[in-house]
Amino acid sequence: MTSSGRHRDQDTGDREGAAPPVGTEDVLSDAEPAPEEDTRAAAPARARRSPWNRRRDRVIAALLAVVAVAGALLVWAGSDSRATIQETADGPPPLPGEPADVPATLTETWRAESPATPEPVAEESTVVTGSGGEVTGRDPRTGEVRWRYARDLPLCTVEAEWDTALAVYRKDTGCSEVTQLDPATGARTGQRNGDAELGTRLVGDGGHVTTTGDRLLNTWRNDLVKSLEFGRVYATVNPERQPRPNCTYGTVAVASGRVGVIERCPNETGARLTVLKAAGEEADEPEQVFSQMLPERTAKLVAMSGAGIAVVLPQSGQLALYDPEGQERERFPLDVPAADLAREPEDGVMPTATGTEHVYWFTGSSTMALSRKDLTPQWTVRGTLGPGTSYASRYVVPIEGGLAVLNESTGETIRTVGVDRSGHRGDVELAAAGPVLLEQRGGTVVALR
Repeated sequence: MTSSGRHRDQDTGDREGAAPPVGTEDVLSDAEPAPEEDTRAAAPARARRSPWNRRRDRVIAALLAVVAVAGALLVWAGSDSRATIQETADGPPPLPGEPADVPATLTETWRAESPATPEPVAEESTVVTGSGGEVTGRDPRTGEVRWRYARDLPLCTVEAEWDTALAVYRKDTGCSEVTQLDPATGARTGQRNGDAELGTRLVGDGGHVTTTGDRLLNTWRNDLVKSLEFGRVYATVNPERQPRPNCTYGTVAVASGRVGVIERCPNETGARLTVLKAAGEEADEPEQVFSQMLPERTAKLVAMSGAGIAVVLPQSGQLALYDPEGQERERFPLDVPAADLAREPEDGVMPTATGTEHVYWFTGSSTMALSRKDLTPQWTVRGTLGPGTSYASRYVVPIEGGLAVLNESTGETIRTVGVDRSGHRGDVELAAAGPVLLEQRGGTVVALR
């Protein structure tokens, strides 16, 4: 396009009152000078003042920081972490096996205070002891402490279940904190709060563990989730779910996913044998297998198996056997002192142990072998101090001055082994850890080799 053509287009757009042609740009022509650039310096923008530049604001910020740090320190100081000492270890060295036969002599190799264990606790080549607020894992041969777990709370009880150590601590008004520990390393593998009573004992069947108590029982799975609560439940939400919350409880036993308990209820002349599912649909709604009235109020639950339930009737001096549905099957007379049958265990558990062939019940002066299948009585050894344990392919029971080595099939005493118990005169619970035989004498664990 020529220069004159461009001027004609511009002239057309510049006519007074005429609109620019559609599709053309409203631009300056080449002949018109460009507007002069404003060379004046721009006035500087005024900076906005920070709201925290004043001294008062800085003081407030500093005070808030101090309060936050102090609050965090207070929370830490009162937390479980602050009140816990945990010293773990590598796995234990291999433990030699049991000797081929019970040694002719056994002498003490070490001892440790352990009032929190009702019987020796031996798991994963480790002996677990409990005293005050501290649980320790020890080498069975030397007693050397390999790991330690301590709380600023007193221990209620320590037991073994699911190849772990379970430590129950007193918190508030009951035994409400349970901690699961790896017996090989001492590492904490689980922790829950529960509602167990003071003086509780743990009883397990391999699948669940149950706390004993006068008014309340709790059962946990191996992940420490509660699967059953029975009795007077704390902070009850649905009170109508408990069948007899005003009863008190005697002895407790477990087997095959069931929990058995002796109930003593108001306005009932006899005791009640109640068997519950260890895990029902709802933990706070117990599912009863049966609840059977017994002829004597002082009856005690001795043991349970998959095919039978053994109950001692002190007044008649008999052992009554019931089938899994609660029907009485048979009674056997007991040739043991009346004082044995009258004594009530403080922790709610009759002293029993399980061997390869029998369940062994310590009556208080004798050890009675009951069939593992249906708990029928087999034989009795008198003059014992506890139910005994399997050791070196034999069954041994504690007696005055030592141990009796028994033929498990017949109860015959094969021989005796002397043990110096340094004046201890009470009951003795036994357990084995490889070549080491352990004795629980009151609040002390003693290792023998």
